Amino acid sequence: MESTLNNQVVTLTANAVKEVKRLMEANGVASANLRIGVEGGGCAGFSYTMNFDSEVREGDQVYEVEGVRIAVDVKSALYLSGTTLDYVNSLTGGGFQFTNPQAKQSCGCGTSFSA
Repeated sequence: MESTLNNQVVTLTANAVKEVKRLMEANGVASANLRIGVEGGGCAGFSYTMNFDSEVREGDQVYEVEGVRIAVDVKSALYLSGTTLDYVNSLTGGGFQFTNPQAKQSCGCGTSFSA
């Protein structure tokens, strides 16, 4: 059973939406959910996770941003509330970038954080 949010756990910038849609099309998963979460690990304590998932799990918070359906599990939602996901295209440091107000500290590479 999924729950639908009136507000978004993670906000996607226009660049992030465009890149997610491009990746979904390139990988043939246009109807999948973008699952965003956190897991233990990384040099700062938690690591961000993103993948395409065709399932919606019990307790998932699900919402749509410009045609991209996003699923966040309950535990991850606690750590991701208010986060912005951006996509930066550059020669150095490009890719998806999380800006998380819950993060008290981030590692130098920006892929892990502590809360």
